[in-house]
Amino acid sequence: MNGVLRLLTVIGGSIVLTFAAGRLADLLLRRVDARHPETPLWSLLRRCGLPLRVLLLSALLRASYRQTGWQPLRAHEAAVGRTLSLVTIGAGAWFVVRITAAVVESSYARYATGTRDPSRLRRVRTQVTLIMRIVTAVVALVAAAAMLLTFPGLRAVGTSVLASAGIIGIVAGVAAQSTLGNLFAGFQIAFGDLVRIGDTVVVDGEWGVVEEVTLTFLAVRTWDERRITMPVSYFTGKPFENWSRGGIQMTGTVFLHCDHSAPVPLIRERLKEILDGCAAWDGRGWDLAVTDTTPTTVVLRAIVTAKDPDDLWTARCAVREQLVAWLAEKHPYALPRVSTSPAVPAPERYPGPERFHDGRPGQTRD
Repeated sequence: MNGVLRLLTVIGGSIVLTFAAGRLADLLLRRVDARHPETPLWSLLRRCGLPLRVLLLSALLRASYRQTGWQPLRAHEAAVGRTLSLVTIGAGAWFVVRITAAVVESSYARYATGTRDPSRLRRVRTQVTLIMRIVTAVVALVAAAAMLLTFPGLRAVGTSVLASAGIIGIVAGVAAQSTLGNLFAGFQIAFGDLVRIGDTVVVDGEWGVVEEVTLTFLAVRTWDERRITMPVSYFTGKPFENWSRGGIQMTGTVFLHCDHSAPVPLIRERLKEILDGCAAWDGRGWDLAVTDTTPTTVVLRAIVTAKDPDDLWTARCAVREQLVAWLAEKHPYALPRVSTSPAVPAPERYPGPERFHDGRPGQTRD
């Protein structure tokens, strides 16, 4: 009975101390946050309350469980101690990741508040995302290694592994060559400013917006809501289009095939009227010119500008649709057509080859 009371005292005391410390930390953070509302760090640190409580409780139990004197607990003392050690290591890793996330998110929020350039915000956001993934991976790796070292049998295995580290390193490097290549490519993308979250890119003939960047792959959301997942090494080893780099404003073209009799000056005036009424046009520039001719048509090229790729697509579709409708209604003769009438003979003032004679056989002169 005495052992049970001591067990309840140890567990109850640990729980009381844990929740008291957690409550005290939460009150302090809340007061500091109220005094400094311009800094989001303190409110973000309050998210660490749960991992902090788990860490404190497991650490207190790990330090005091031997004082209980309870017989069933003594019979499994090694297993209980190892379990509490594993929980403490896991909670510590969780706590470190939460604190790092709070610091990184707070820094990004303060940077975003003082920066008006969207391209810089996307670049910093991409770097912050990859930094958090790197920190999480490193902390998880260290925590896993610390957990394995709590088992005595694995320490002997570790000695053998270290003795053959050279061979294992060579084999692992060859086997994980592509994985390591993607990993280093992820670092290059994050800090080389090649691709950022929110950039509009064209890869393999598909254009879309970069939605997610990790250390190994990159996800692009296309205009029709599909997701293209590609290894990050693709963006460091092959050419691709980044429409957001150097400014997101763009210039686009609309091609029309018209009859040779098309009234080009009137079409140019109508293009200006369409753009004046189009909200997607940014007003930076426009033009209409005859860029090519074929035996049956002339090729008109209309140039429009927009502030981003989405507005450019909208403006091009509006110009194409309204110009074709206007030509069909007002100038139907200007639309392409197939001639089926007989060819018009040449006038008399343009004599054919048979009307000349230069002294060679088979030719006469009128």
